[in-house]
Amino acid sequence: MQGMIMHHAQAVEMTALIESRTENKDLRLLGARISQSQSDEMKFMKRWLEARGESVSRPMPEMPGSHSHADHSSAHQMLMPGMLSSQQMNELRKATGAEFDKLFLTGMIQHHDGALVMVKDLFDTAGAGQDAEVFNFATDVDTGQRAEIDIMRNMLSEKPVREKP
Repeated sequence: MQGMIMHHAQAVEMTALIESRTENKDLRLLGARISQSQSDEMKFMKRWLEARGESVSRPMPEMPGSHSHADHSSAHQMLMPGMLSSQQMNELRKATGAEFDKLFLTGMIQHHDGALVMVKDLFDTAGAGQDAEVFNFATDVDTGQRAEIDIMRNMLSEKPVREKP
């Protein structure tokens, strides 16, 4: 749950870039949908953790030989499958228009694929996912993210519509 909160937070951060970087209506609608579902899921996960007296944020493991804050992004990378690197996030922040759309879609597909890996890992762990609430939540994440991946793959394969002057 702690890892998935961190994972979802990045997706919400990505969708926040849409408004100022693209006029693509389909992407704006998709971004709003992703932002809403991930925000709702984050609220659920925070409540679930708090109800169990657990910390909402995951303690960062000390990486061997790491003494600077710069190393934390690589630690995040190793922890959460599919998360965008700081370099990918910077590229996304700099891009606009069709380039932004493509980077956003490919990045969010990578991101969602990572969430599917996390759900699979949960269900592959003996005794995990036995809690009905967790099982239902993880199943919903899996279903929702697969549906959004299909939508994003279709959007990527479409020919861009020329803007009328």
